[in-house]
Amino acid sequence: MLTELVVRNLGVIEEASVLLESGATALTGETGAGKTLVTEAISLLKGGRAEPSLVRPGADEAVVEGRFVDSEGVEYVVRRVLPATGRSRAYLNGGLSTASVLEEMIGPLIEIHGQHGQQTMLKSAMRRSALDRYGKHDLAPLALATESLRQALMDLEALGGDEISRNREMELLHYQLDEINGAAIVDAGEDDRLAAKEIALGDAGAHGEAAEAAIELLSVDGAAGSAVAEALAAVLDREPFAPIADRLYGIQAEMTDIVEELRTTTSSIDDDPASLHELQARREVLTGLRRKYGVDLASVLEFGAQAQARLDEIRNHAELATEVAERIERLEGEKAFASAELLAARQATAPKLAKKVQAELRRLALPKAQFEIHVEGEAGRDIEFVVSMNPGSPVLSVAKVASGGELSRIMLALQLVVGGDTESVIYDEVDAGVGGEAALAIGQALAGVGASHQVLVVTHLPQVAACADHQINIVKTIKGKSTATELHDLDFDGRIVELARMLSGSPDSDNARAHAAELLQSQASS
Repeated sequence: MLTELVVRNLGVIEEASVLLESGATALTGETGAGKTLVTEAISLLKGGRAEPSLVRPGADEAVVEGRFVDSEGVEYVVRRVLPATGRSRAYLNGGLSTASVLEEMIGPLIEIHGQHGQQTMLKSAMRRSALDRYGKHDLAPLALATESLRQALMDLEALGGDEISRNREMELLHYQLDEINGAAIVDAGEDDRLAAKEIALGDAGAHGEAAEAAIELLSVDGAAGSAVAEALAAVLDREPFAPIADRLYGIQAEMTDIVEELRTTTSSIDDDPASLHELQARREVLTGLRRKYGVDLASVLEFGAQAQARLDEIRNHAELATEVAERIERLEGEKAFASAELLAARQATAPKLAKKVQAELRRLALPKAQFEIHVEGEAGRDIEFVVSMNPGSPVLSVAKVASGGELSRIMLALQLVVGGDTESVIYDEVDAGVGGEAALAIGQALAGVGASHQVLVVTHLPQVAACADHQINIVKTIKGKSTATELHDLDFDGRIVELARMLSGSPDSDNARAHAAELLQSQASS
């Protein structure tokens, strides 16, 4: 439900805010005060079209804010900004949003019926929902059959479609598998091992030259070997340097071991250009496979396994296709049966619901209206509400023959019979062209809906306003050369004054106030 509304610089409304409650709330005020602007503001919050002409003259932008709470207690704070020039902006729960997102998120929380133009009744999904809700139709069998059939058709398509497409795919799979299998990959780590070996083979000559240079320096007659020998000769047989002499002997022994190890390692390095070329060619093959089929050889091998599985699947296409085709045929039968069952149920329910709605229309000051529900199409998906407003007139779609007020009353009648999907409903001029007992009947009907929904009704009639649980007076005042509108939440005494104005045009009339008090009290006790 809508719990709070703030409006700034929208039409004649300079700044107004109001807290809204559950039950029925009447929006009243003199003609031109801006009652319909409240409906317009709420329309903007649910993603309605933003017109720059709505911005108050002299203002840079109009702002509408609202707080909604859904049936699970989740709160939505919505804001629309309408610049005098440029594109409008939308915000949801403090973040940037779009009108389409508001329509999706906020639209289901509140309906608007009347001359405003956002007619839920004009949407085919709403008509189906109302009929199915009244008839308690089980939609699950058709939904299940439809989804199962959709999946089966996807399975058939996944098998490869037509024969030409399958042959084309098989050729590609054969090529890919020949390339992968022809490479005879040893395992996922082959490329890494070859990379290390390539480094060793590629530097074989340089490795040998480095070893020879080290051997020449460290050998007995080499520069380093000679230097150690000369140092040893200098300190040998001198008692203070005996420990140093021992260490120099150790260095000579270590250098001899290093020279031998260098010679052994050098002899093990294979300086074989032919082997290096063969290894590099092998790595080029593996690199080409990785470039086509995966980041590493493990991915290439996985791709090959999947390609083989797909090839086997296509080879078995005839058998698999027959199996899927049989499943499709069975599901088509199930869907046709469920569709026929739902069509029959909807066609049987339609006249019963139409009769109930027509009875309510009689009570809502449309005594000559002839209301029918036509059900056609697969599973009765095409549901049309048709009406004749006058005797002798043909029944036509409600969108073509009903005025805004009549549409509101038809929607009200439907809601009285079926109930509604949304928690909040706005009726704009549902009482247009009626008065007396008919107006009272409409007011009582709205109050009845308000027992289970939040109802906002824009009305000129005191009988309708008196039936509401709450009343908001929309007052236009002139400040200097400008006009401003304010929203006042009325208490009991305030309602008497406003109802007196609606009854007689004079809020100060004692007789009118007495009549207003009587009207208000009689509805409170009913």
